[in-house]
Amino acid sequence: MADQDEEPDYALEYLLGYDGLIHWLNNGYFLKFEIRRVDPEELRPHGVRYSLSLHDASGKRILGFDNAHPVKHPGRAGRRAKTADHWHRTGSDEGRPYSYRGADKLLEDFFVEVRRVLAERGVSEEVVSVEDRRSDETED
Repeated sequence: MADQDEEPDYALEYLLGYDGLIHWLNNGYFLKFEIRRVDPEELRPHGVRYSLSLHDASGKRILGFDNAHPVKHPGRAGRRAKTADHWHRTGSDEGRPYSYRGADKLLEDFFVEVRRVLAERGVSEEVVSVEDRRSDETED
């Protein structure tokens, strides 16, 4: 819970609004968003657990930004990153460290990469429909 003297993090609130959404693109491609507030800890010091991913028509992830687990620093003798933040540039990329600099920068970086991959594949970035998976959850 935010301290009364603490300014609200509007960018984080905006990011959290994506949780549970799937943005359907042309040709069956889709963007999937899973974002949850968590208690800050060593691997997730910014207090958010996230997975933002682009999938092809078969459902295979072809790009992703997440903090599910730490990844190795390339060229640093297998040393793991201090936080779990990382991104997968391709579907077969095991992940490379990502420097989390706020919710707004995470969204910006994700969408820059989405546009790159879609352009390489000749797929429009136009969202043709949005599915809200939050409505599938049962209320307590």
